[in-house]
Amino acid sequence: MTALANYLAPLFAWIAANPVAGVLAALAVPWVVVALVMLVRRGGARALPAPPPKPEIEAPIAAPAPAPAPKLEAPKPRVRLVDRLARTRSAFIGRLGALVGTRKVDGEVLEELEALLFGADLGVKTAESLLESVRSKASGGDASQLRQVLREAILEKLRRVEAPAPVMAAKPYVVLVLGVNGSGKTTTIGKLAARYRAAGQRVVMGAGDTFRTAAIEQLEIWGERVDCEVVKGQPGGDPAAVAFDTVKVAMARGFDVAIIDTAGRLQTKAPLMEELRKIARVIGRDCPGAPHEVLLVLDANTGQNAISQARIFTEAAGVTGLVLTKLDGTAKGGVLVGLADEFRIPVRYVGVGEAPEDLRDFDAEEFVGALFGADGGAA
Repeated sequence: MTALANYLAPLFAWIAANPVAGVLAALAVPWVVVALVMLVRRGGARALPAPPPKPEIEAPIAAPAPAPAPKLEAPKPRVRLVDRLARTRSAFIGRLGALVGTRKVDGEVLEELEALLFGADLGVKTAESLLESVRSKASGGDASQLRQVLREAILEKLRRVEAPAPVMAAKPYVVLVLGVNGSGKTTTIGKLAARYRAAGQRVVMGAGDTFRTAAIEQLEIWGERVDCEVVKGQPGGDPAAVAFDTVKVAMARGFDVAIIDTAGRLQTKAPLMEELRKIARVIGRDCPGAPHEVLLVLDANTGQNAISQARIFTEAAGVTGLVLTKLDGTAKGGVLVGLADEFRIPVRYVGVGEAPEDLRDFDAEEFVGALFGADGGAA
């Protein structure tokens, strides 16, 4: 205590000599203490800069593994037309050899040949024409000569209806497809769309067969399959309205091709004619020249009935081309010869299977070669 008193004595002496300054100094002490405390706290809270992080050593990026080469499917070999026409060839041409045998072509053979020709679904007119060719060119000949005369006569008739594909001068190029229910009409439309798509064309399809809900659904399935838009209306609606809407969509959105389905009812002839005429009128209202192509689809299985169907439809609409379907599953393919001989309408396509590629361009030489089984027509 004595030491502390001795230490503070000068301070007290100064305060006694300077009372005012002493009071001020005493008042200043708390502020000095507060300032010192704040300085100490601020200095302690100031964080030292963190040392820089040690760089991580990245693992070397491995080179990407090469993508496996795509496994390309080997192209399917094209089915030979001679195989697809086997039933028709067997029912017609295949019976010629047995009919003649080793005999010469005489009156008896001609009578038997007449029965064969009339039973081959050629139609009366065509059967008589072929029989006359045999009488004039093969009488007294053998089976080989008879076969050759028939081949040349049939080829001559089919060459008259062989025509190149029409030039697509218009855009959109409008194709109207006709045919009775069950003829393969809607399937043919899907296959046609696939052909145009494969050629780089933009295609829209019109579901104009509004009387069959199944036809609308079937066309929608084909639309998904071949990546084509489908214009449709309400089931039971006006087919001409659907056709009109399809053409409008095609024109507005720059489609290259519009393929329009139609109803295939044949209960009465007059309403069918009027309906098809109406469709043709509304299609051509905003698209001059449309329809640019009118295809009639006929089922080869119906034989001579296909000829009567062709007669009705050609009267109802300006048919520009024929499509004969289901030739691979019938013995009545000879009706194609009758159709060519009677109507002289170009045969555009023949259907010989279910796949899109089985809708083939008609070639008279190829067809006759396959019908007679010659090597040249086996492709």
